[in-house]
Amino acid sequence: MALEVFHKDETLQMRRKLIGQSCRLFFSHDPVKIMRARGQYLYDENGMQYLDCISNVQHVGHCHPSITQAAAAQMDLLYSNTRFLHDNIVLYANRLAATLPKKLCVFYFVNSGSEANDLALRLARQYTRHQDVIVLDYAYHGHLTSLIDISPYKFRKLEGQKEWVHVAPLPDTYHGIYREDHLDPGQAYADTVKSLIEEAHKKGRKISSFFAESLPSVGGQIIFPTGYCKRVAESVHEAGGVYVADEIQTGFGRVGSHFWAFQLQGEDFCPDIVTVGKPMGNGHPIACVATTEEIADAFTANGVEYFNTFGGNPVSCAIGLAVLDVIEKEDLRGNAVRVGGHLIQLLLQLQTKHPLVGDVRGVGLFIGMELVKDRVSRKPATEEAAHLVRRLKEERIVISTDGPWDSVIKFKPPMCFSIEDAERVSTCIDQILGACLHSGLLLSQLDHQSLKLSTMIHLYIHYDETFPEIVHQLLFLTSLLGEMFLV
Repeated sequence: MALEVFHKDETLQMRRKLIGQSCRLFFSHDPVKIMRARGQYLYDENGMQYLDCISNVQHVGHCHPSITQAAAAQMDLLYSNTRFLHDNIVLYANRLAATLPKKLCVFYFVNSGSEANDLALRLARQYTRHQDVIVLDYAYHGHLTSLIDISPYKFRKLEGQKEWVHVAPLPDTYHGIYREDHLDPGQAYADTVKSLIEEAHKKGRKISSFFAESLPSVGGQIIFPTGYCKRVAESVHEAGGVYVADEIQTGFGRVGSHFWAFQLQGEDFCPDIVTVGKPMGNGHPIACVATTEEIADAFTANGVEYFNTFGGNPVSCAIGLAVLDVIEKEDLRGNAVRVGGHLIQLLLQLQTKHPLVGDVRGVGLFIGMELVKDRVSRKPATEEAAHLVRRLKEERIVISTDGPWDSVIKFKPPMCFSIEDAERVSTCIDQILGACLHSGLLLSQLDHQSLKLSTMIHLYIHYDETFPEIVHQLLFLTSLLGEMFLV
């Protein structure tokens, strides 16, 4: 079968007709049609190569041969219902347990991060017998109804905040209420959670859980201040709740120095429930919840069987095992330290050179570069970030934005990303930002002249007196546009 069945334009027309329009494409104004991929590279219908800086799902690289071989070999043997006895599920659970603190020793396999977080919510409520949940502002934990309810990023656009949901400030030391100059931002932000709990108790409500990504992604590639998670966990435990660490974006060695991002907070911090997903199967749908024996026993005691048709099936577990093997054999955690550290240094160099770069933050291959209008007000440079993404696409580099104002350029590439890839991206960003000052001045002039022209056309339509001046303004706008295209 040919790689391309339809011409790109026909594929796009059919997609618009057949696929729900809320399912958006990257670069919707001019989508890229990807036909194949390998490692950190994507290839379009014309064979053009794109560098992929955002596919954290394809954790060990697109179409890794070891993963493909493991999947095909197991599919050729058995692809059964998970209620038959099979070695793969226990082999995989045992391998995962070896990466986690000892108390996180019971596993439930599911198919997606959303399923994992939904199950974590059930486990927390069953164990604590409490209803309420504390989440961080701008959080996103999945697309199920139960998870939209605990995702401010989504519910603020829909039905709003439920009475059983409590939103804590995002511990953002760049934009937040406590910043990098605070003596102890970890304690200060943890105290906001403690205050939320006290307010909830005054209303007669009880906390079941605190949900947080170990490194908030949608919130803008945030790195928690030291001590934050441990102190929050102490307050949540005192209230009879549990701490749920969402590792769906950050797990499996992305931070380099540790296998799980929550481990960045120190050996004396351990969540009660951990959810994992996206990178787990390198693109194959597999996810998991890890928890303690006590929480699992409480869930079993409700008398209702938990069954997931596909969760933990032999093929999914064979793929999961292969992913773990590749991470180890190719030293991808070490690569995340080396390449991620180099990329951060390159971006910090850009910060000294370009006023648009307000902040660079990250660990391993989880990195954010925030663009601002100016460094004093820290006003987000949303339009400039969108422009940078579009221009990088023209250079065949795929990247995107995140954060409350879409002003953070995010880097979450496949873990095989190289030093050369990092330097290529940095060089392109340098060139584009270097042109931004000149083009920004031109855009300012263009906006002014466009407004003047619009007013004149309006007058011409009503009074028929300004035609010569309109022609003059059109000629001036044309010259400005010509300069912009030369930048």
